[in-house]
Amino acid sequence: MGFEAPRRLVRALGESDDWLGLLPALTDEAVSREGLDVERVMAPGGRSSVVVLVRLEDGTPAALKLAPPAAAPALERAALEHWDGWGAVRLLAAPGDALLLERLHPEMSLRSLPEAKALLEASGIVRRLWVEPPAGHGFESVADRTARQAEAMRVSAEASSALVSEALAARDELTAAPPETLLLHGNFRQGKVLAGDRTPWLAVGPEPLVGERAYDLARLVRDRVEDLIAASSGASAARRRVNKLADSLEVDPDRLRGWTLFRAVESATRAQSSGLAQEAELGLEFASWL
Repeated sequence: MGFEAPRRLVRALGESDDWLGLLPALTDEAVSREGLDVERVMAPGGRSSVVVLVRLEDGTPAALKLAPPAAAPALERAALEHWDGWGAVRLLAAPGDALLLERLHPEMSLRSLPEAKALLEASGIVRRLWVEPPAGHGFESVADRTARQAEAMRVSAEASSALVSEALAARDELTAAPPETLLLHGNFRQGKVLAGDRTPWLAVGPEPLVGERAYDLARLVRDRVEDLIAASSGASAARRRVNKLADSLEVDPDRLRGWTLFRAVESATRAQSSGLAQEAELGLEFASWL
């Protein structure tokens, strides 16, 4: 097939990324192995993978996802296999390092709904994903993932700020006595829940790990941060969101607040290091409200 990687992915990975050079051959191999008919490459697509809309030999619509090794596609595959379509997109096959998935409606995520409805639907989906991990799994823990992130925060330009210190202290306290070890999505937010045909909404794009539910909700709390920042009641609305999600999903609100603080500050310091000043500013302002 004639293939050109979406520009968003190229910008994110860098023009010289070795995997991008292999991508046309990897795509052709997966298409040939599964006998797929290619429709088109999704554009603008994501920053960490490419999705090709295809049809199976019997005409069933599907989506072929390819991601570089750094995105750990094998772990995504393991999580999707374990969920087996329960709350998440169903894995149909895994040709090589690619993932052949059921076709959803990428143009319609929970972000298309009013906020209150979107949060309600998101709560129902994420609750399904929180299951016991498979025996002998290879998923990293929340403690291990956040330890690496914390180290990067300590050496960042913002490391001396009081907000960074508070976030690091919260992380240390939260990981000292984790209350549970469940399979988590890892990057759950409204944009990661798409409309489907088999069921109204399904999660996609997990960055799976094991740990407590409060960690998995923390990114959802920060959803639509631009709208919160623009509103005069943004600070109080953010705190109400923490309490509402904690109450509806039976999560300790203090632990949810702590993980929301850590993840917001970590994301902001990472954005700052990447030269994304506006994104960093939004994240730090949101974190200061908590």
